[in-house]
Formats: sequence, C-alpha cells, structure tokens
Amino acid sequence: PVQILTYLDGMVKVEETELKPRVGFLYPVLSHNISVFINATRERDSGQYMCTVNVVDDATSTGKNIGVINLTVLGKAPPSHPGSLRPRRRRPSGLTSAPAVPPAAPACQLHGNPAVGANVTLSCASKKGKPSPAYQWQRTAPTLQVFFPPAQDRAGGTLKLTNLSLDMSGLYICVAENRAGSAECSILLEV
Repeated sequence: PVQILTYLDGMVKVEETELKPRVGFLYPVLSHNISVFINATRERDSGQYMCTVNVVDDATSTGKNIGVINLTVLGKAPPSHPGSLRPRRRRPSGLTSAPAVPPAAPACQLHGNPAVGANVTLSCASKKGKPSPAYQWQRTAPTLQVFFPPAQDRAGGTLKLTNLSLDMSGLYICVAENRAGSAECSILLEV
C-alpha cells in the first residue's frame, strides 16, 4: 500500500503522489473526525483505501484501529447523440451493504435488417455499474409495450423481434438498472 496522508505530532503531511493536490482531511484532526476528501476524482483513483490510527505510546493500538473502504470511480458517459442516449439517474436511498455504482449510459444497437418478415435483435449494454445492471426493453411509440423472456434477456440486454411487421415500428427504450440507479438509451426501429 502507498501512504498518501499522515497526521503526526500535530502536523498534516501529504505524500508525493498523484493525489497530493486533491486530498486532505475534511475536518481538523483534533475534532476526532478523521474523514478524508479526494477532489476531482478520476477512474484511476478507484481502489482500496485504508485508514490506520496508531496512538503514540500505546503499543496495543498498533495495527488494530483499521478501516477499509473500496472506492469505484466511473468515467464520464459518452457524448449524447440525438435520439440515441438519454441518461437518467436516480440517487440511492439509504445505505447499502456493498459499494454500488449506478450504470453508465448504455449503448443501444440494432442487429439485422429490419424488413417485413425478418428477424432482428436489439442490444443494450452498459460498460459500468456495480452490481451489474439488469436490462428492461419497452416500446413507447406509437403504443406502450413491455417485453418478457424468452424474447427479452434481462441479464444480456437483448431483445429478439421475430417475423417483423410494419406495426412493430416505433421507439424502443432500454433501461439499465441496479440498486444504485438507472440509465437508458433508445433506438428507432423502422420496418
């Protein structure tokens, strides 16, 4: 492990790491709240962080007062393209037992030729999210339609449309969702 921040003999020392200009104690250490902040987080800041408190002249405390947290930082969502990506996120309510990260804006794709009588597959994939998101497809226009297995694969994010007809044309939306939030993309199917 790399040491990034130290408080010893009344002095705060920030070690020479990539985090140096962006890290520090949130409150004065003597307040007994030793929360740490990291500003302008980046994906490469992800990892396990450990806090150890050793009391001077107390050998029994050494290595016992340890806190560990896993930090996951997501990158920015790709730029929005008209009609293809519409990120929607919800904040988690309450605390969860394991770190959760909302899904990144998924990418929607059409596989196959959307002609009358043909079969196509719509795919939806989010590159990030913990736990892995589940996917739900629905058609919103011209009428609302929700899909279920076997046509829809909630884990894989695919929707199989068979024997296409003209009335299957419309706007299809995929929502990627986990307990930390959701994001969506859409695709316009023209048969």
